[in-house]
Amino acid sequence: MNRRRFVAALGTTASVGVAGCLGTSGGASAPTDGFETTDADGDVNPVAFGNVSLPVSEDELNRGARQDGIPAIVDPEFGSDWSDVDATLDDVEPVVGVELGGEARAYPLAVLNWHEIVNDAFDRPILVTYCPLCGSAVVAERVVAGDTRTFGVSGYLWHSDLVMYDRESDSLWSQVLATAIRGPLTGTELDLLPATTTSWGEWRASHPDTSVLLPPPLSDTVTGRVTRDYDRDPYRGYDASSRIGIGYNDDVDDRLHPKTRVLGVAHGGEAVAYPLSAVSETPLVTDDVGGLPVVVAATTGGTLVAYDRRVDGSALSFDRESGTDVLAAGGSRWNLLTGRATDGPHAGTTLTRANDRSPMFWFAWAEFFPDTAIYVRA
Repeated sequence: MNRRRFVAALGTTASVGVAGCLGTSGGASAPTDGFETTDADGDVNPVAFGNVSLPVSEDELNRGARQDGIPAIVDPEFGSDWSDVDATLDDVEPVVGVELGGEARAYPLAVLNWHEIVNDAFDRPILVTYCPLCGSAVVAERVVAGDTRTFGVSGYLWHSDLVMYDRESDSLWSQVLATAIRGPLTGTELDLLPATTTSWGEWRASHPDTSVLLPPPLSDTVTGRVTRDYDRDPYRGYDASSRIGIGYNDDVDDRLHPKTRVLGVAHGGEAVAYPLSAVSETPLVTDDVGGLPVVVAATTGGTLVAYDRRVDGSALSFDRESGTDVLAAGGSRWNLLTGRATDGPHAGTTLTRANDRSPMFWFAWAEFFPDTAIYVRA
């Protein structure tokens, strides 16, 4: 597939370089090998994390709400739909979809816009997060140094992104980086898990046995049983505006409109942003990011996905069946949304996600990956 990429000279003050966000996750464990964070007196020492010096200075954190003013969900409840809920879940409602160990669950943005964090468990304790200001969904394991952690909303923002805290250590965590940026666990990274930001209709069609998160008061929160108007979007109009966060971003990469929806792939010291608008103009994009062979596409419903094209060590060449969400490669047909082969020699094989984080607004991706290239269709 013909494509052109470019990297423009930075016009912003880079806070986190590509190396700081890529790396291989060492798992959610206590920092070691140069990541020790306290001295003999128990004082926190600076930690090198990419181009960021951790811990982040308090001056870089901006207060958006009081701690737990946005109450994280700590005891989620699920159902097959919202038929017994005093709110509407239409097929077009965006959801964060997670599939682990053969079990699928959907987390509607109608809930996440109000609560931002869900402490959940599949075959392991997991953390489902969403920052409405950055449009970023990040899912990770919430086991740190062998202990299960409970996460809440600190009320702070860093680069307009959600700053979480864990109740056990009171460390502060960057949502996009999935890394502790202040406190005893500074420098610790969470293990990221694959997730999809799509519509309830698309997710349910591809995962017919899925369950869906029920809003409070059916699900309990860190502050007890609360309720919100889940039929009302508290950020209505924000995704179409040029406004960024709540006013703390001084420098913005203006190569794209700040709210352009992009899927970012970072690997081998390179990062590429794939805008939904550009990807939607072509059946699929075949690319290479830092030595990682990828295929990127948008479903007919507008969901951006990216996969590692390698199967059994060999990179496949994909085509797309016209007007469908079906890919073809290696003698098999593949479901675009799930990445799973449905027939042929690869039946049952699932492609590995090429992106660690779900699509987000351009300004957020560029803030954390300032050296990113941008895919542009030739």
